Amino acid sequence: MTDSSFPAEKGKRLFVCGATSAIALPVCRRLAADSASFFLVARNAQRLDRVAADLSTRGAARVETRCLDLTKTARHSDLVSEAFATFGEFDIAFLAHGILGDPSRVVEDPKEAEKVLQTNFTSAVSLLTLLANRFEKQRRGTIAVITSVAGDRGRKSNYVYGSAKAGLTVFLQGLRHRLHSAGVRVVAIKPGFILTPMTENLARKPLAVEPKQIAPDILRSFESGPEEVYTPWFWKPIMTAIRWIPEPLFKRLDL
Repeated sequence: MTDSSFPAEKGKRLFVCGATSAIALPVCRRLAADSASFFLVARNAQRLDRVAADLSTRGAARVETRCLDLTKTARHSDLVSEAFATFGEFDIAFLAHGILGDPSRVVEDPKEAEKVLQTNFTSAVSLLTLLANRFEKQRRGTIAVITSVAGDRGRKSNYVYGSAKAGLTVFLQGLRHRLHSAGVRVVAIKPGFILTPMTENLARKPLAVEPKQIAPDILRSFESGPEEVYTPWFWKPIMTAIRWIPEPLFKRLDL
């Protein structure tokens, strides 16, 4: 039985980076049930194989996998070229890779801060630049990227991670402006606190949700609606309020 809360995506072809992530998996599972085909990229070969097998079992028409640490940006050109040579075109490119980093270390160790920035911003920009060129030529499709509400305002609890996501969000705004005339959607997906392995060592937040709860919002964004998506929905008014707090007051808050 098809869940009517999800859009029909039958037969879509997806390029997915961070394919083993807790956020990407429920999205890909739903699309697999509608005979989607996948070119999956992740850094852990064993987990990647398990995801590929899972999607095939659920109905995926085709699943190709490539194991790659996406911080190795010198390999991105070959990766994207191989993906398009394999599938011809893609309907959706979905970037869901990223790391939070240890908040206590990134504020003290420049190398740790650089790792967070490299994974969440630099590697994404490298991939997006290559993907944008391809999507612009095919003149259709969606490029969707996981950013974060953390990028809406710098806070002491996660400002290194937040700055990477803020930069990524602005990059996507420019890319969206560039690709609009080519008929390509560029979607920035801004989750709040999601219960994933990345956040398991953090104190659980009152508004935390499971990855499967935000999958419907992500799936809908692939086809229509705003190209900057807060998920769950209540993070949009929350972050609007946080952005409007005057700086003198904001500095006194424990956020």
